[in-house]
Amino acid sequence: MDFIQRLFDEPDQNYFLFGPRGIGKSSLMKARHASALSIDLLKPEVFRSYLARPERLNETILGNPTQKLVIIDEIQKAPNLLSVVHSLIEEKKGIKFILTGSNARKLKHASANLLGGRALKRTLHPYMAAELEGRFSLERALTDGLIPLIFAANNPQDALQAYISLYLHEEIHAEGLTRNLESFSRFLEVVSFSHASLLNVTNIARECAVKRKTVENYIGVLEDLLLAYHLPVFSKRAQRELSMHPKFYLFDAGVFHSLRPKGPLDRVEEINGAALEGLVAQHLRAWNDYSGQEHTLSFWRTRAGVEVDFIIYGAESFWAIEVKNSQHVYPHDVRSLEIFLQDYPTAKALLLYRGKEKIKIKNVLCLPCEEFLLHLRPNKDLWSI
Repeated sequence: MDFIQRLFDEPDQNYFLFGPRGIGKSSLMKARHASALSIDLLKPEVFRSYLARPERLNETILGNPTQKLVIIDEIQKAPNLLSVVHSLIEEKKGIKFILTGSNARKLKHASANLLGGRALKRTLHPYMAAELEGRFSLERALTDGLIPLIFAANNPQDALQAYISLYLHEEIHAEGLTRNLESFSRFLEVVSFSHASLLNVTNIARECAVKRKTVENYIGVLEDLLLAYHLPVFSKRAQRELSMHPKFYLFDAGVFHSLRPKGPLDRVEEINGAALEGLVAQHLRAWNDYSGQEHTLSFWRTRAGVEVDFIIYGAESFWAIEVKNSQHVYPHDVRSLEIFLQDYPTAKALLLYRGKEKIKIKNVLCLPCEEFLLHLRPNKDLWSI
């Protein structure tokens, strides 16, 4: 498959580029910087040489004096290189570093502490619909997801199973992130039920038959591997009692769909609804990270159970977004957004659904979800879609 241009905009200075395996970091670097000095730590012989002698990086750069851009792939495999990179940046030799990584845990413990703020942190996400344009299919995205490695596969479902196995064995087991792989596999199945839902660690621990602390560690592993994230409750100037539990999401709808058990007692509509909400969430995260402006992404839920799926809040932006896995919308579908607007009248409300018409019910603009995703681009106002 031809390289698909990404909407990720690179900074001019040194930066870390984080993202799970298969997200396209290496492909992006090769497409944009084919002539850069590239060091791929996934290659065993390269990894061994730099792990044994981190100062080899300085020698390599001295041996290539015309190179002003150095890319180090999967930097977390040799975190001691960060001290050498730090020193080279301090010497101000006019060299720009791009350091890619898929495991934040090792870098957190690195003595260089992510270069002490001398490099920006950026994240590469699964494909956005706007990057795929005519290749985007909402139905396919809900089952197969939008991880570039999976999207390019001839059999996406088989590729997803292999992808999950890769993380279980290569990243988690080989790195010693958890001692009991069987318990972690069970945890992945159980936690899939929490996708796009409130996270209740106690209940997950009970289902997995492990200690609460163990589940907290497992969730931390997923977050460090950039496979999952939390959304906090939006509580600015709260006028009602709010739920304090965060919502949990796996980073890609296809990963969720592959992990989620399915059987006679599992409603397809429920699974697809969670997948759709997760798909919107991953697009909003990509839109936010790729845009120049900083927004916070959260959700709103009262103690009485009134919930709005996403709240986007920034210096000049305030949106409330609800996602419905249905072909039609009715006045009662916008009730939670109406209640939110009562407390926050300056917000703009959107409802995304599976239908084809763009309509407005009271103060809520209802948009076809597929149309919204296809037109969602960095630095583009949501209201203009």
